[in-house]
Amino acid sequence: MSNNPELPWPQPDQRFRHWASQFADMHDLVRDLVIPSGLPQAAESVMTTARELIRMSYYRYEFMMIGAATSIIAIETALTARYGKGSLADHLKKARADGILTEEQYDLLDGFGRPIRNKFAHGDMTHAALTPPLAVGIVRTSLTILTELHGLTSAREGVTESDEVTFPPA
Repeated sequence: MSNNPELPWPQPDQRFRHWASQFADMHDLVRDLVIPSGLPQAAESVMTTARELIRMSYYRYEFMMIGAATSIIAIETALTARYGKGSLADHLKKARADGILTEEQYDLLDGFGRPIRNKFAHGDMTHAALTPPLAVGIVRTSLTILTELHGLTSAREGVTESDEVTFPPA
C-alpha cells in the first residue's frame, strides 16, 4: 500500500453553478450531441470523448474547452482526408468555399474553435474562456460537418434508442 493519500472525490466546479445545479443536469446540456451511426470509428471515438468532456466539465470547467478543441481535431482530420496536406485555417476556408460550411459554421469553427484547438495543442490553455452553450455549439457544428463529410444522415435522423446517451438517475 502506498503512503500517498487517496485523491479526493470530484467536487462540482463552482464556475458551473449558473449552468447546472447537479451533475444530472448535464444530460440536458449535451442531449442533442448524438453521434451518428456510420461515422468512422476514430471520429466516433473522438466525438464521444468531446461530448463526455463537456459533461464532465461539471467537475472541472476547463474540460469544456478541451471537449471543444477535441471536436475540432476530428474536423481537422476529416478535412485533411478530403483536401490533403495543409493548415486547418486553409481547410476551413476551402470547406466554406465548397459549400460544406455555412458562413455561421465557418465563423464558429474558425473564430472560436480553431483558436481553442491551437491553444490546447500548444499548451497555452490556462483558463476557462467558453460558456457551455458556445462549447456545445462548437461540438454540435463539428458533428454536423462530420456527418456531411461522411455522407451520413443528420445526427438526429435514424437515431435508435441504443444510440441515445442514457445516464443513471441522480
